[in-house]
Amino acid sequence: MNVDNLPLKSIVHDGMTIEGYSRAAVQTYWRIPELKLGFDMGGSPWSFMGTQTFFITHAHLDHMAALPSYVARRRMMKMDPPTIYLPAQAVDPVDRMLKSWHKLDRGRMAVNLVGVTPGEEYELSREHVVTAYPTKHTVPSVGYIVWERRKKLKAELQGLPQDKIRDIRLSGEEVSEEFRVPLVSYTGDTAPQGLDADPANYLAKVLITEMTFFRPEHRKEKIHKFGHMHLDDILARADRFQNDRIILGHFSTRCHDAQVRKAIERRVPEPLRSKIELWIDDTLTGP
Repeated sequence: MNVDNLPLKSIVHDGMTIEGYSRAAVQTYWRIPELKLGFDMGGSPWSFMGTQTFFITHAHLDHMAALPSYVARRRMMKMDPPTIYLPAQAVDPVDRMLKSWHKLDRGRMAVNLVGVTPGEEYELSREHVVTAYPTKHTVPSVGYIVWERRKKLKAELQGLPQDKIRDIRLSGEEVSEEFRVPLVSYTGDTAPQGLDADPANYLAKVLITEMTFFRPEHRKEKIHKFGHMHLDDILARADRFQNDRIILGHFSTRCHDAQVRKAIERRVPEPLRSKIELWIDDTLTGP
């Protein structure tokens, strides 16, 4: 039950549930329960409270306004303090903001804030790690890629008999090596430079990105200046997307859902069109 009456859409791909909502200047929030993490916090459905780790791309209100209520709810429900990853430049201001809420609310804002730097990686578990890459917006911003870590036999040992491999392992030598599979990439708000910043954005099983504008009359130089993307930016990169699913959201409030859908159907060629999932209000639940 969605007790907040916040809009929420959900799809399942390859064992991952991607749920949330995104509309420019309104609210953006995402969660993947199986990975035990979420992205951005412009809103916080009650069900999201059980997820302890969130990655914030930037500190605009429509992406972070619900952080105080989320932190307070977890304290009220006697849950462990959450861990919030966010651009390093935002850590001190956010810490001061939460301390102000402490004074207003009279409740302790227990939270672990972790400053994120592009190029660094952050370990979630033995199986998963998150890397950060630079995006281009009007305030400090980063994007995130969730990787699955797997083990495979070292290349130089492949083809050897099993008993030989066993003997090498028993001698104390490592016979396997790690390789990584990009599961989910999340760009947040960004000009096209953010999408191009990491090749894995085009390889992740699921890419969650923005397409704030799509009409021909929308001026791309102005859109890019303010850290957003146009449908033309997606089309210019059509042959690069090797993702299974591409979730497009964060549409301008000046756009009607039917217009977005029509533009995709009319302008996006196959096979790219079959990969796209539009996060639009006519397929959402809520008020």
